[in-house]
Amino acid sequence: MSTVPVTTTTTTPAPTRTEQMLSRPALPLILALAAPNAIAFLVQGTVSMTEVWFISQLGVEALAAIALMFPAMMLMQMLSNGAIGGALSSSVARALGRGRKDQAEALIWHGLVIALAAGALFWTLWLVVGSTLLQQLDVSAGVIDESVRYGNILFAGGTALWAMGIIAAIYRGMGEMRFPAMVMVVGACVQIPLSGALILGWFGLPAFGVAGAAISVVLAMGLMATVLLARLLGSGHVLQLRLSALQLQRGLFADIFRVGALSSLSPVLTVLAIAAVNVIVSGFGAAALAGYGIAARLEFLLIPMVFGIGAAMTAIVGTNVGAGNIARAEQVGWTGGILAAALTGSVGLLLAIAPQLWIGLFTDDPETFAAGARFLQIVGPVFLFQGLGLALYFGSQGAGVVQWPVFAALVRFVVAIGGAALAAYVFGYGLNAVYAFIAAGMLLFGTITAGAVWFGAWRRG
Repeated sequence: MSTVPVTTTTTTPAPTRTEQMLSRPALPLILALAAPNAIAFLVQGTVSMTEVWFISQLGVEALAAIALMFPAMMLMQMLSNGAIGGALSSSVARALGRGRKDQAEALIWHGLVIALAAGALFWTLWLVVGSTLLQQLDVSAGVIDESVRYGNILFAGGTALWAMGIIAAIYRGMGEMRFPAMVMVVGACVQIPLSGALILGWFGLPAFGVAGAAISVVLAMGLMATVLLARLLGSGHVLQLRLSALQLQRGLFADIFRVGALSSLSPVLTVLAIAAVNVIVSGFGAAALAGYGIAARLEFLLIPMVFGIGAAMTAIVGTNVGAGNIARAEQVGWTGGILAAALTGSVGLLLAIAPQLWIGLFTDDPETFAAGARFLQIVGPVFLFQGLGLALYFGSQGAGVVQWPVFAALVRFVVAIGGAALAAYVFGYGLNAVYAFIAAGMLLFGTITAGAVWFGAWRRG
């Protein structure tokens, strides 16, 4: 009696997300993880640009007011998404790299506590010193009044911005990029018409002017944060929001702020630089301030695009550092850094050659256009170094070693603001000299950060 052999088919299970971050080739992995974020943050950047266009319909004073307040909003977003959020992503990624899922789930609760506390802190600071500082600026009363109305709404609802950034960072730390990106894109589709309606009075709504932009961003961010948090309550994800994991631990807060506190200096210095340049440029008139505000927003449009790459790098580098694979972490860092430099460098060079492609979208006032165009012609060619330095800053967060990127940001601040102040107030030079020092600071930021990684900062960390 013959026996028929039984063949068994074995299937190799698909690698988990953590396994992919430890072994998949660097460039395809970065592109796969970065693409959803880059698209989402580009769309979010488009929201910001659309708001500027809506506000431009109200006149130069409204543009100047939003130029004054834009750094404050960007500071909250850069801290919640990039500095503290990036540190939280790094902590989650390193916990998963070590196989500590329980610790990663506990970090969700720590992030939510940080979001609530940070929102309350920013609101308190605004109530104590916000309008007082604005009153010291050499601009018209109309600009100050519009700025104060915007700030009152933005900071009262600041917790929504913080919650959105923090919860999205948790997703990025576990390598889940698509869902938060999808939520951001849908949120942008809601926010753009909402902004137009609240700023200009569409659909029979009151025209709130500049304040309408603040209302729309608070509502949109609150909605997106709610959707992201709700999904963490379900099962079937790498991490889940469990009541049993609600055990606040000093050690986990320390792990977040060991990276996050120092990382926060970089966006703080970046935004302080923008605010300080606002003050310096305001001395050249409202048209110069409006033109600079339009041009400077381009940098904050490029930052979200780089953030797509950087968020992927934070997760990948953090997972590999947690697993002890430093050489692969460095390979990922250089791959992402070169990719970001190519992106920002090409955009900067294009708009340096043809500034009308950007400035012309928002104004036809000759003085405003000239001030914005000069910024792009002088600073645009060094956007390459901004992209390189920023991407490696996010990679350094993943590695848990941020001293050198923060030092580079400090150098940038001193050179850009110190030089611009000397040029304007001591030597009496014009806007071209102010912009030249801004460009020099940007170049040094990228060069110092890249040099530190090249000479082994991540290995020593």
